[in-house]
Amino acid sequence: MKKTVLFLSILGILSACQVTVQQENDSPLITKNQLTLSTDIMTPEVLWSFGRLGDVQVSPDGEKLLYGVSYYSIEQNRSNRELFVMNADGSEKIQLTETPQNEFNAIWHPDGSRIVYLSTASGDVQAWIMNGDGSGKKQISKVEGGFNSLTFSPDGTRALLTKDVKIDPATSDLYPDLPEADGRVINDLMYRHWDVWEDGSYSHILVAGFDGEKITDQKDIMPGEPFESPMMPFGGMEEIAWTPDGKGIAYTCKKLSGLEYTLSTNSEIYLYNLETGKTKNLTIGMPGYDKAPFFSPDGKKIYWLSMERAGFEADKDRLFEMDLASGQKRYLTEQFDYSPSGPTWADDGKTLLFVAGVKSTYQLYKMDMRSMEITPITSGIHDYHSVAVAGDQLIATRVDMTKPQEIYSVNPATGEATELSFENKHLLDQLTMPTVEKRWITTTDNKEMLTWVIYPPHFDKNKKYPTLLYCEGGPQSPLSQFWSYRWNFSQMASNGYIVVAPNRRGVLTHGQEWTDQISKDNSGQAMQDLLMAIDVVSKESYVDEERLGSIGASFGGFSVFWLAGNHQKRFKAFISHCGVFNSEMEYMTTDEMFFDNWEKGGAPWEKDNLVAMKSYAGSPHQFVGNWDTPIMVIHGEHDYRIPYTQGMAAFNSAQMRGIPSKLLFFPTETHWVLSPQNGILWQREFKGWLDQWLMD
Repeated sequence: MKKTVLFLSILGILSACQVTVQQENDSPLITKNQLTLSTDIMTPEVLWSFGRLGDVQVSPDGEKLLYGVSYYSIEQNRSNRELFVMNADGSEKIQLTETPQNEFNAIWHPDGSRIVYLSTASGDVQAWIMNGDGSGKKQISKVEGGFNSLTFSPDGTRALLTKDVKIDPATSDLYPDLPEADGRVINDLMYRHWDVWEDGSYSHILVAGFDGEKITDQKDIMPGEPFESPMMPFGGMEEIAWTPDGKGIAYTCKKLSGLEYTLSTNSEIYLYNLETGKTKNLTIGMPGYDKAPFFSPDGKKIYWLSMERAGFEADKDRLFEMDLASGQKRYLTEQFDYSPSGPTWADDGKTLLFVAGVKSTYQLYKMDMRSMEITPITSGIHDYHSVAVAGDQLIATRVDMTKPQEIYSVNPATGEATELSFENKHLLDQLTMPTVEKRWITTTDNKEMLTWVIYPPHFDKNKKYPTLLYCEGGPQSPLSQFWSYRWNFSQMASNGYIVVAPNRRGVLTHGQEWTDQISKDNSGQAMQDLLMAIDVVSKESYVDEERLGSIGASFGGFSVFWLAGNHQKRFKAFISHCGVFNSEMEYMTTDEMFFDNWEKGGAPWEKDNLVAMKSYAGSPHQFVGNWDTPIMVIHGEHDYRIPYTQGMAAFNSAQMRGIPSKLLFFPTETHWVLSPQNGILWQREFKGWLDQWLMD
């Protein structure tokens, strides 16, 4: 149920609209949406017209910025990703590609003059190269079956690929005389993960030669291993790193199988030596997640992020250092109660730059690697997603609740940011966006809780507005200044609602103690935090207490189901998306078993386990007898984290109780809703249900 800070992987983007390569190649070109709006209020159609910018790469000389933008076609029900380059000051923007295919994973070759990217133009995913101005495009790989991602050694003479490699036999391998049989023979966990059934293939790392013209002679550095790197479902190339001398590769992997895999978070950092072919585990004895390795500029030390507690996916990410000669480890961020991400070296090689979430925003930080002093570079109501160095400036991507991602230049001394990309200015200039207020609310146990309040465009404090309590998912995820294409606060407020979004117990960015307080108490203090937030804000003169609703997804959906049986008539409508309804059944049908073992404290059959029994007693289905309020349930058939039968059970229960209810079911979607037409359907039904019960 945990939500990541980072965006979906590019492979997720490519699969979002579920089109074949042939359909993609034959489809009309999707370009930037140049809309002239008839109203200044954002609609779902406008939301899906924004260009989705990301994957910014600074050229080796620090003078150019390479990035991609995905454009969506509602009519074609798919997206198309194009590549752009501009100067580091935002000038001289050039569109490098303009094809019906997706071009992605674009990087600078270490020579600094050429760009390598992946494309399906040849029929499957292969590598292409072009000059820095987009000229001279040519295919440089012919890897059978294609591959997933690519990076180069520091000297540019080797390529590192990730590719799905078949290891385990499929049904057709076991019974070759039954080629049309599609039954799965399952003997162990885990047989499906988040949104895919395991098919016997694993993402492996391959090393190949590159002579400047072609990628050749791929070698699997994980031969025969039934393990994956990067790790599903959210891992990317940040989990793999070349040594500065190009003679080794550090990678993240959880080398466990079956039941042991699903019960554990024990990923390790491995170091592969290209000259000897030997692999060494560097993190033996560290039982939590270890991930995202990188090296000191001189190659003498390796760094990575590590979680201390086994089986807990939302523990603090600690920055560790190891001296490769002695093997001595150091915990560097012990005095910093937050999790660094995306670390990168400043040009001096003695300062580490990273992003960290603190008090519901994500800011840029720097760490002096001599004194270990950590200081913020930026502040403000926004979320930075990445940071890189370009000369005397930093290049960063940033969003907030009223603006999608753009590229900024940041002064490292002052934190002053200057927008460079302006990808969506032509649309934003035509819109009146909502306003966001930051409030602190005292909880029932006398703690201060940050709560975002989002007001509709043209807000008039002399009027009364229907108001929504937003329940964050996770349960340990950040309720920061994120921009979403489904749970979009600007779209909700533009529908005419005030939105109250409390950072209840368990959310990230408020210190580990705050985060820990939801585990084994999912239906306890966190629910009281939610109720306190809406109770306080609903006392404002502009809030109509007779028109309150509550909405949420994943653990937020659990929260909505729980509130439906415990809200004491506060609310007039509910919407739960992919929420847990029956915690006992969810424990026995979810994918990663470590999650519920940690959150619930044990299994539902452990009757002597008082912690677990308390957890299951708080399951939302225990209170369905109290339901008395209209509720809409949304679920995707390919959600394997919270199987869709949870949504069916909630809807069926509401129907049998005679409560006005609706089920919005997506046969092709997952824990998320990724295709344009389903996304707009989601927004229309979402608004329609709330308007039916909360609008006059």
